[in-house]
Formats: sequence, C-alpha cells, structure tokens
Amino acid sequence: MLAYIIRRLLLMVPTLIGVVTLTFVVTQFVPGGPVEQVVNQLRHGAHHGEGGSGGGGYHGSQGVSPEQIEQIRKQFGFDKPPLTRYLMMLKSYATFDLGQSYFQHQSVWSVIRSKLPVSITLGLWTVILTYAVSVPLGIAKAVRNGSRFDTVTSVLVLVGYAIPGFVLGVLLLMLFGGGTFWQVFPMRGITSDNFESLSAFGKLLDYLWHIVLPVTAAVVGNFAIVTILTKNTFLEEIGRQYVLTARAKGAPERDVLWKHVLRNAAIPLLTGLPAAFVGAFLNGNLLIETLFSLDGMGQLSYDSVIRRDYPVVLGSLFLFTLIGLITKLIADACYVIVDPRIQFERMDR
Repeated sequence: MLAYIIRRLLLMVPTLIGVVTLTFVVTQFVPGGPVEQVVNQLRHGAHHGEGGSGGGGYHGSQGVSPEQIEQIRKQFGFDKPPLTRYLMMLKSYATFDLGQSYFQHQSVWSVIRSKLPVSITLGLWTVILTYAVSVPLGIAKAVRNGSRFDTVTSVLVLVGYAIPGFVLGVLLLMLFGGGTFWQVFPMRGITSDNFESLSAFGKLLDYLWHIVLPVTAAVVGNFAIVTILTKNTFLEEIGRQYVLTARAKGAPERDVLWKHVLRNAAIPLLTGLPAAFVGAFLNGNLLIETLFSLDGMGQLSYDSVIRRDYPVVLGSLFLFTLIGLITKLIADACYVIVDPRIQFERMDR
C-alpha cells in the first residue's frame, strides 16, 4: 500500500505540470488579454472625462501613450518572453506561491480563501443532505423493490434530477423569497447585514435561514444518482449466496440487512464520499451563486476568465487539480480501509 501511494504521489507531478502547461499555452492565444483590458479601461476613462463622447467596444490603444502601455506590460510581467514567464510560474508553484492577482491587488491565496467559505457551505450541506436522504431512501427502495413506494419515489427523484438547479432556484425565490407569493427566506447573501451584532445562537439561525433556498436548489438534483446507486448495490448484495445462507439459518431480516448487506453495499458509497465532497464545493455552481448573490468559487472562476486575471485562473486550477488528485488517492485508500481484501500491490502486477 505504501509503495502504491508513493507511486501515485510521484505521478501527480507530471499531471499537474501537464494541466498547468496546457492552460498557460491556451492563455497566450486568447484575445483581449489583461494588458488590453487595462488599456481599454483607461481609454474609456479618458473619454468619460471628456464628456463621454467615445463609442463602445475596444478600438486599440487610442488615447493611451506607448509608454503607458509598456509600463502596464511590465507591471503584469509581459515584458518577458512566454518561456521565461512559464518557467517562473512553475518555480513559484513548486513552493506553492500562486502569485498576485492582476486586478484585485492581493495574492491569489487571499482571493481563494475569501471565496471558499461560501463554496464550502454549499458543498458541505449538499453532500450531507444528499447522503442523509438518498442512502436510507435507496435502502427502502431496494427492500420494497417493485412496489408502489419504489415507483413513486423513483419518479420523484428523477423529476428532481431533470430540473436544473438554476430553474429550481428561480421557482423557490418566486414561492418563498418574496418574488410572487411568500417572503419566508431572504433573497440574497449568506448572512444578514447585522450578522456581527447577533448572539452566537442568533448567528447560527441567521446562517441557516439564508442557506435554505440555495442549498435546496443545489441538492435536489443530486438525490437521484446516490439513491439509484444505493438501491442497485443493495439489490445486488441481497441476491448473493451469503444473504440466502443467513436467511436459511433463521437470522432476523433486520440483522441480515444492517449487519451483512449494508457492510458490503456501503463500499462504493463510502469510497466515493471524499470525491463527492471535494467536487461539490470546488466546482462552484455559478448560476446558483449568481441567482442568490453568493460570492463563491463559481463566481470567482467566471470573473477571472472574463477579466483575463490569469494568475487567479492558473493558480486556482493548479490548487484544485492538486486537491482533486489527492482526493482520488484518498478514495483509493478508502477501498482498502473498508474492504481489506483489496490489495493494490497485486492489482499492479
């Protein structure tokens, strides 16, 4: 197991380099880079100062001197050749220095840290509620396979899966956010303006009050996958010989399900939990964050690409790729913890 982990860790290095290299190359050919963005802002600022007579759109460096453009290029590091900038970036990433944001005047680490609480909140509650609802529901469906309960719940979870989270969010705002019917929950933000003045219990209630609608919109579509996976896994285990033997010996049905079947059926669920959690809060749901005015990773990723804030784009991609690779390694290790019969050394031969 230790040798397998070491090999996986070593393989992470070329994977990270490949992902960052490909993204760096792509950014060199994207039109409207950070220098052009600043020049465009300066040109429009000059026109507004003259009475706003300038037209919309980008028309080159009109109104900005070559000296200013060269200063901007030097500020962003574009006075150096691409290969030099690429090697400097790899050297910085080797020490986990993700650089400075072009437009937010702070380090990429600080920018990411400021956005993570919102994404972690959505991701954590999404995973907790998904597993808390879907696993018991999947077990109940497996035990009652083919019944009316099984059919009705299948229709409900599939309808929830078919409805996009953004559409569900709009519907929830119309019903409970004061859009058309009742104003039960707030329409935006993750806390109230007076959050800091509230007591500890008041802060908890205020936080829960704000996340009900966005978490509901994010989680409903996830029920179907885990529910169907749980049901199918339980059905497969229920039909195995050891279950028939336990029943033939007179073991109570409750013991058969919870002591024998659950232990084996839980393997794919538990091993997929780390990846599900990390994926839920790192992906960032841009549409839901925009709809509920939540400033998280989804919004950050979108804004960074639009503004050509390449240090944030590359730095966050490097960090999240690393986290994803480590999460995959943890998931593989969970297989051995849950089922000691799995030996990676034998699989590698």
